[in-house]
Amino acid sequence: MTKHYDCDLLVVGLGPVGDALAALAQVQGLSVIAIDKSPTLFPLPRAAVFDHEIMRIFQMLGVADRIAPLCRIPDRYQFHTASGEILLDFPVAKTGPFGWAETYALHQPAVEQVLRDRLDELGVRVRLGTEFVDLEQDEAGVNVTLRDGERSFGLRARYVVGADGSWSPVRETLGITLDDYMFDEPWLVLDTIIDDPGDLPIVCQQICDPRRPVTHMAMSGKRFRWEFMLKPGETAEEMLAETKIQELLAPWNCGDRIKIERKAVYRFHGLVAKQWRVGRVLIAGDAAHQMPPFAGQGMCSGIRDAANIAWKLAAVVHGRAVETILDSYQEEREPHVRAIIATAIAMGKVVCMLDEDAAAARDRDMLARKAAGAQDVSVAYPDLFGGLLTDTPSAGALFPQPVSANGVRFDQLLGTDPALVGRGLPDGTGDVRYLDLDSPDLAEFAPTIGAWLETAGGASALIRPDRHIFGIGDPGQLLHLWRDALACKVAA
Repeated sequence: MTKHYDCDLLVVGLGPVGDALAALAQVQGLSVIAIDKSPTLFPLPRAAVFDHEIMRIFQMLGVADRIAPLCRIPDRYQFHTASGEILLDFPVAKTGPFGWAETYALHQPAVEQVLRDRLDELGVRVRLGTEFVDLEQDEAGVNVTLRDGERSFGLRARYVVGADGSWSPVRETLGITLDDYMFDEPWLVLDTIIDDPGDLPIVCQQICDPRRPVTHMAMSGKRFRWEFMLKPGETAEEMLAETKIQELLAPWNCGDRIKIERKAVYRFHGLVAKQWRVGRVLIAGDAAHQMPPFAGQGMCSGIRDAANIAWKLAAVVHGRAVETILDSYQEEREPHVRAIIATAIAMGKVVCMLDEDAAAARDRDMLARKAAGAQDVSVAYPDLFGGLLTDTPSAGALFPQPVSANGVRFDQLLGTDPALVGRGLPDGTGDVRYLDLDSPDLAEFAPTIGAWLETAGGASALIRPDRHIFGIGDPGQLLHLWRDALACKVAA
């Protein structure tokens, strides 16, 4: 058995999830090769929005300030009746406790180009036009067969992650099956460019019209998206016809000034892979889970996967943790994904109702509850739990990120290490970063973080490299629990 490795990590698939994973792993000190079967960046938009946690991950990669100008912060996300009454209303905070706005509308190709450029800057070895063929693993590594045009060749990696989409060849090679939520709805998606938006609403809307449910979104810049649900008996071919598209857009009075950038019929569904790790091979993003778009969390969930995997792989490869901590990846991420899928399906059931009597009853009930101060569906997603987390208060939540008066964000002090933040910290040793709130370097952040810790009920917090809280409490005990967790097997 050879001990030679071509890389620590091979990333298969370079959408935004693969881009983020390759960059995060390289930043964490791993040697990374990343491949994609396409020789060029996919030029058309797909994902519509991402949230503050994803911008925080982009910040970790050093590209948040490049990406922010490419995006629009929407005012709100609303669900309307056919007549325009508001059923659900979700305002979007422009700033928040995590240092960024709650939601960003994006043009995915522009954001991906920034990520690809960052891979080059970091020294990730990117091989485009290279297709995954097969793999065989042993206890020490993975032998992967790839194809570049007519040429087949092999390489050896310590670990492989398939971020290769919903039809993942890596997942298929591993024989992993999918758990189906049995939510399956076909929609026509139109991505457009409009130089003069006129009176088009600059919001994200779900129009719950039983005659034809519609999504309308103001994307970044001059881009707008419409999604139209297919009714029973309608085919993709007839929905994609130019005359049908003009008919669908007619109520918006923009047909004379619109350029259609992309049109496609997609099936919105909920699927979760039953196994996310087989030995030294893992799957992430759409390869591991797919969800309806109503919560705007598909790409976000995949990039969260990347953040979860990267630091754990680095800890294992660098000898700071046992390999079995990789079991915590699915243990932490799967319940989180399933909660979001449940929310997205609940939203979808509100939107996709075609029976007019049932829709009228829905409208009456939801409007009555709204008038009474109730909001039927929440877009909040849960904290992580289990895995490499303690059972102390706030464990699994994201640590807040205050921003100083001169625009410095707290994470800039964290780097890529786990960090112990608080007062009365022991002498710093090992690979945990110590941030004492009594230090002059933390003077601008100490009041906010100190108040947060007091509310949370602990003297200190141990923050993982993915910015999730490992635990709250006595600093010495947290350090002991952290080192014990990295050395112990996580229950499957």
